[in-house]
Amino acid sequence: METDSATGYPASLAVDYPERPLSRLTTFFRPITILPIALVLSTVDGAVWSGLWARNPGMQPNSVMYVSVGAGGLLVLGPFLMILFRRKYPRPWFDWNLALLRFSTRVGAYALLLTDQYPSTDSDQAVHVELRYPDNPNRWLPIVKWLLAVPHYIILFFLHIGMVVSAIIAWFAILITGRYPRPLFDYVVGVQRWTIRVFAYAVLLATDSYPPFRLSV
Repeated sequence: METDSATGYPASLAVDYPERPLSRLTTFFRPITILPIALVLSTVDGAVWSGLWARNPGMQPNSVMYVSVGAGGLLVLGPFLMILFRRKYPRPWFDWNLALLRFSTRVGAYALLLTDQYPSTDSDQAVHVELRYPDNPNRWLPIVKWLLAVPHYIILFFLHIGMVVSAIIAWFAILITGRYPRPLFDYVVGVQRWTIRVFAYAVLLATDSYPPFRLSV
C-alpha cells in the first residue's frame, strides 16, 4: 500500500480495496445502516442543541431552556490565531483534528460503499488517513490559503458530482456481482484523497505545501 506520505505530500489517504465479495445486504440498506454512526459523528462534529420547555420553580412558564447534547467540531480559528501570532500549531489541537478527520473519513468511505466494515470510532480499519505535523508553519500564509485554493474548489465541485454518480453505479454493481468495480473505486478514493489534501491545506492549516492537481498518490 502506497500513501502520499511515501511520495512526500504531508496529507495522505489510502483505502484498502476489498478483495472479498462485499455484503449485498448491508449495501442495499446502506442509507439505513449508516444512520447510527452518522448520529455519533454529529455529536462530535459540532454542537447539537435541543429546546426544552422549562417549568421549574422560579422560571417563567413556557420559557425555553437550551441544553447542549453535543460538542466538538474541527478546530480552525484557534490554530489560525496560534500560527499567526506564535507560529505554532498546538499538538493536542492537531491530534484532535486528525482523529476527527479519520473518523469522518471512515464514515464517508462506508457511505460511498468503499468498505462494508462498520465504521469504528478509533480504529483505522481499511481507511488510512495521515497528516504530517507542521513543526514550523508559515505565519502569514494561512491568511490567503482559502483564496489560493479556489482553483481546487472549482475542480472538486465537478469531481464530486462524478463521485456521486460513481457510487450509485457501484451500488448496482455490488448488488449484482458483489464487487466494487476497481476503476470506480480508484476514482472515488482519488477524489476523497484530493479533497483531504485541500482540506488539510486550506481549512485545517496542517500544511503549507500547495496541494497537487491529481487523484493519484
